[in-house]
Amino acid sequence: MKALIIAAGQGQRLSGLCASKPLLPVCRQPLIDWVIGGLQKTGIKEVIVVTGHNRERLEEHLRTAFPPGEVSLTLLYNDQWQKENGLSVVRARPLIKEPFFLLMSDHIFDPAILDLLQRAELKQDEIILAVDSRVKNHPYADLNDVTRVKVENGKIKNIGKGLEDYNAFDTGVFLCQPVLFEALEESQKRAGDFSLSAGVRILAARGQARAADIGGRFWIDVDDPKALDRAESFLKTGVDWY
Repeated sequence: MKALIIAAGQGQRLSGLCASKPLLPVCRQPLIDWVIGGLQKTGIKEVIVVTGHNRERLEEHLRTAFPPGEVSLTLLYNDQWQKENGLSVVRARPLIKEPFFLLMSDHIFDPAILDLLQRAELKQDEIILAVDSRVKNHPYADLNDVTRVKVENGKIKNIGKGLEDYNAFDTGVFLCQPVLFEALEESQKRAGDFSLSAGVRILAARGQARAADIGGRFWIDVDDPKALDRAESFLKTGVDWY
């Protein structure tokens, strides 16, 4: 199985700490290395990374840190990286014809979440999003920024940052069929919406977007200095993911 990591954005809230957000040190490891390390832990070695802002530094690091013997790495450039993240996902469409993991370069997560998704029996025309139902007093999620999800009977009914009716958080970890590309292209052409959530909403309306609860496993979106501190505090307690 392949994994697609989107790493094109600028990450303005952390730009004062690192010029390339995916290279931000977290417990002395670049942020994106935690993501790829989690994939390796799960046995995933084919990795596609979509780069954008400050691509040269990121691509140089990836080639050095993950030589061909360890990871089969493909680097794609999104020259419109200023747009929302769904466009970066679509960039990989020519390279993916089978089920794949979709991950964010700024989300650190317990690799057991990947195992959970692999056991979920993905159908030919759907996607599965790992969600966290701990919506009250979550120790790591920023309620003002986290993507919210409405789940009913294991199906995603709605998703977005501004949802008022929700019962789960989006962890940024997906298992997808290529049908996601079609939904994203539809949302981009029909509504001019380049977000990943827009494509998920189209699939949700068709009953093709499922949710799998992570059962309290760790994840965090490292999107600002406060989240960085929280991530490091947790990781310093000791993990064997990397």
